[in-house]
This record gives sequence, structure tokens and C-alpha cells, in this order.
Amino acid sequence: MEGWEPELEELRRRKEFAAKMGGEERVERQRASGRFTVRERIARLFDEATFHETGGIAGKGTYGEDGELEEFLPANMVIGQGRIAGRRAVVQGDDFTVRGGAADAAIWEKMVYAERLAHDLRIPLVRLVDGTGGGGSVKSLEDMGFTYVPFIPGWELAVENLSRVPVAALALGPVAGLGAARVVQSHFSAIVKGTAQLFVAGPPVVAASMGESPDKEELGGARTQTKAGAVDNVAADEDDALDQVKRFLSYLPGSVWEAPPLAAASDPADRREEELLAIVPRERRKTYKARTILDAVFDTGSVFEMGARFGRSEITALARLGGRPVGVLASDPAFAGGGLNADAADKLGRFVDICDQFRLPLVNFVDQPGFVIGTEAEKQATIRRGARAMAAVYQASVPTVAVLVRKVYGVAGAAHGNHSALNLRYAWPSGDWGSLPLEGGIEAAYRRELEAAEDPVALRAEIEERLNLVRSPFRTAERFGVEEIIDPRDTRPLLCAWARRAHELVAHERGGGPKARGPRP
Repeated sequence: MEGWEPELEELRRRKEFAAKMGGEERVERQRASGRFTVRERIARLFDEATFHETGGIAGKGTYGEDGELEEFLPANMVIGQGRIAGRRAVVQGDDFTVRGGAADAAIWEKMVYAERLAHDLRIPLVRLVDGTGGGGSVKSLEDMGFTYVPFIPGWELAVENLSRVPVAALALGPVAGLGAARVVQSHFSAIVKGTAQLFVAGPPVVAASMGESPDKEELGGARTQTKAGAVDNVAADEDDALDQVKRFLSYLPGSVWEAPPLAAASDPADRREEELLAIVPRERRKTYKARTILDAVFDTGSVFEMGARFGRSEITALARLGGRPVGVLASDPAFAGGGLNADAADKLGRFVDICDQFRLPLVNFVDQPGFVIGTEAEKQATIRRGARAMAAVYQASVPTVAVLVRKVYGVAGAAHGNHSALNLRYAWPSGDWGSLPLEGGIEAAYRRELEAAEDPVALRAEIEERLNLVRSPFRTAERFGVEEIIDPRDTRPLLCAWARRAHELVAHERGGGPKARGPRP
């Protein structure tokens, strides 16, 4: 009986062509720029020998008169499935060695198929973006002989996936157009410092259209895009970028239908840190290092911060309590005194939506003096963007606990939790709250008296002394206006116990699938 060995040999031959990517010269050029090839990236991303490629022999063949394949240019995207720390994931990897990752020679169905794999199989998606990432090039017009009204194949899947599965994306080279959109259409993104840039259009297009002449780093380098909030994190190199993706995924479930992975809890739940007693200064105008609190309270080494360079008065991170993953919010008084500005509000709202979608309980360390004020704040629509963040907090149904570290003032302070729900919270003895801080509030409330006084400075001091008598958090606790004042050293034991119950509660929600309002990028 005749076998199929000739066809199998042809299959092996085509796979060998595909493995060469854009050819030896272009591969070496890629490496010389300090970047891995797409296949090297995938090998580093997935557990050894777990990656299974789909569509590996898709591309453009050149045939002789006898119909035999003479040359083969593979599609500029590699897709498939594998395991990351033992858990399944899908990858889309752009191949910059094939026409710079542009639409020329691309088979866009591969990009859509990877989105569909993640969507239908309910497993995380990782996008390794390098180039326009499926975007266009004007060179293609001559080959096509026509142009078209723009559309993005599979974008509806990219939108839906944000409500279904974790999506992580890396900018690994000069990323423009659709490639840039694919990076930011994610729950977590990182950009490699020095070798990657991200922009809507690159310097040549900007120079021709806008009369500007920025270089690639100025226009869309890691510093620019992480400060703007378009990309979450900076990576020192590609290995660091891939490690950050692995770490991000380690906190999240495979999909909204599953439970997040639990880590071995080697850090004692009853650990009490003495440094927490003195970390908040008695002088309200002085700052402290908020991240020191997080490191002291959460499982050792478990805090993974996202978006550190954007909206810097608000810290957003993933961490663990007794091995259980949680989302973390924290005011950072080192920036604007911890006040909520427009960027910090956007950052807060987006992070709350992500945690709520994946049923990650939230811990909020509050030192909030209120919205940032002034002319510039008004120009940035701080109150509207702040109200959107508050809507995210009030709409979230995931268990939330607040630790009132110091200031809780005004409308922004009210965003520490949903007062109409349980609004579980623990206050430290350093708690300081009200409708307005005394600084500035006295001038507003006692303006006429101060203007009429012979000695306004002395009167202001007298008024402040009177008000300070009732500022004590214990006065609030007497009226059950705050439920508990705790020893700061008890914060970790209390939160570990809370996290255990919070995860039991969200377990009852799993199986319900995506929430009606999915997160947006």
C-alpha cells in the first residue's frame, strides 16, 4: 500500500523554510539590534517543550514551472499554545524579520485565530508585538492595486477577551499603528527600555504631517509611554519583559470562570512588623515611603507593581496574603501629598475594573487628602475623571477592605470604599479625616472672622487648637463612625484572615462568566 512519505517530506521541508524566518541576514540584523527573534522569545516564554505551533507553514510560496516550491516566505506572525509555569496560554508573536512585521506577507487570519483560541478555550493571551504588528504599509498598495476603508479583523475578539481572559502584551521593538493598539488593548503591558518604542505613527510620518522632528525615543520610548500611562511597566531587557508577563499571569485565574492560583504560604500569617509603629510621622505635612508598608504587610516578595510611573500619587499592584492573590491600592504621599489627580484617577478606576472582572479581592491603603486642586487640575477635568474612578469603586462587587493609614478627606477620600455596602475598614491611630483638611479649611470656613480680627494669625491658631480637640480618631470611634482602630502591627494578621474568607466568597461567583461591564484598556 502506497504511503504518504512524499507529502510528509514536503511538510518537513516547509517547516524548515518557516524556521528560517526572514532569512539569515535579517535574523542577524534583529539580534544585532539587541532583540530576540520571535521564536527565541517564545522559547523563553513557555515551559520547555510545551509550545505547539498553529499555522507554522502559512506564508507566501514561489513555485517553478514544474509546480515545485522554490522559495517560501513565512507569515510574519507565529501563533500557538503552551504552558507558562504549568498553566496553558496562547501567544501571538510578531516576526520583525519578515517585512518589519507589516501587513505585507501577513496572513491576518493567524492573528484573529490566536484571539479566537484564547476566547473560546478560555485561556490567557500573550501578545509579543514587534513592528506594526499586522498594521499596514503603503508598499502594499502597488501589490494590491486598490485601497480599502480601514477595519481591524478580529478586534471584536480583542475587546471581548478583556472580559474573559487575562491579556498581557509586550512592546519589543519599534511598534506603530495597529501594533501599538494591540499593546495597549490589554490588562498588563510592558516596553523594553532602549530597544522598543511605541507610537501611533513613527518619526517620518510625524515629520511629514506635523512638522516635528522627534527621534524614536523622544516620541515613543519607554520613559515617554510609561509616564503617559499608555504602557504599564518598563522592562530592562527582553528577559525582564517576559518574566514580568509570567509574574503578572501568576496572580490571575486562567479565565473569569476559574479561581486564581494559590501560592505556597511560607510567610507566617501572624507576622507582626515593628517598623509599622513609627512609619507614619506625627507631623501631617511629612511624607513616608508607602511601599514600605506594602512590603511589611503582604507576603514577602509578592508585591508586583503596575504603572509605577503614571498617576504616581496612587499605587496599584498585585500581591499575596497567605498565598492568596489580591489587588492592592495605596496612596503615595510622596507625590501631591497622595492627592488624587486626573491621571491617578484613571489608573485607579482601570485597576479596580480589572480586579473586579477577575474576582480578585481588593486591599486599599488610604492616605487621601482629596482631589488635587488648582488651575491645571481643572484643565485636566480632574473631577470628571475622579467621578469615573469612584463609579468603578461603587460598581465593584469583589470583597474590599480599606486600611485608613492617615488622611481621608473630601469626595476623593469617600472613594476608599462603597459606603452603602459592608465597607470593611481598619483605621490606624494616625487616622485623620473629615470633609476638608484643617490646612485651607479654616480659611474657607472662618474667612470673615479672620478678615475682621486684629491678629488673624493668633485667631487662626486658636481656631485650629479648638478643632484639634475633636480631630482624634477615637472621637469618631466613639460614635461608631469608624468601626475599628487597630495596632498597625496587627494589619497583616487581620488581612490574611480577611483574604481567606474573601476568596471563599468569590468562589461562589465563579462559573457566572464575564460581568456585564467588562474592563476597558
